[in-house]
Amino acid sequence: MSEKPQHFDPQDLDPLLPAFAARRAAARQRLDAIDPAKTPQGVGRDPQRREWFEAVYELAGDDPAGVPWGSLAPHPLLAEWLKTQLRLDGLRALDVGCGLGDNAAALAAQGASVTAFDLVPRAVDWARRRFAETSIEFHAADLFAPPEKWRGAFDLVHETYTLQALPASLLPPARRALADFVKPGGRLLVISRARDAGEAIDGPPWPLSAEDLRGFAGCGLSLLACEDVPATPTRSRHWRAEWRRDSEVTR
Repeated sequence: MSEKPQHFDPQDLDPLLPAFAARRAAARQRLDAIDPAKTPQGVGRDPQRREWFEAVYELAGDDPAGVPWGSLAPHPLLAEWLKTQLRLDGLRALDVGCGLGDNAAALAAQGASVTAFDLVPRAVDWARRRFAETSIEFHAADLFAPPEKWRGAFDLVHETYTLQALPASLLPPARRALADFVKPGGRLLVISRARDAGEAIDGPPWPLSAEDLRGFAGCGLSLLACEDVPATPTRSRHWRAEWRRDSEVTR
């Protein structure tokens, strides 16, 4: 790769500071320039965009500003949801696409026994270093080829922004993969940018439609709640949706 990680002041790690925002804006521009999904050829050769995600973390070096989703805090919609829940003590939770690990840490802080994974080993190593004092189990793994022991093993499965990072052709197998992690009686929580059916999108990311979410009904899950969270001055419109598996997991 021709580009190099950018140098930065290690004391300048507050996402609210202008210098952090400037580094992030520059990183987005660099990453957009090498994203195959933003070329006429699209993502046909690498539909999971594995090479691009690997490039994100390689170019970031040790600077979280170089990771567009690396906010150094749990996603606000996850944090709000956790405030409405009872403690998660005794529950096994899976954090999908863990990135720098903040969402996994929020689940662990609520008492859950957390397993977290990401497609990119660099991301996993970074998260593991950041949360070395916790009991979170971080793994490098592929959503479409996970460890068999994870099948039907989790009381709570959480994903933020993983589905919206995938082209439409991968949404059906991705939904099935997420649903397969959920044990009988367990729940799945999905947080994503939202769009209306038929709305033109210029991704990535590719915000999800209500129809995209309804596809989980064919994966053995029952919808508990689907919140259409309106846009704010600092955040686009989002979905926060929760499902439960009521039947036995079939193998």
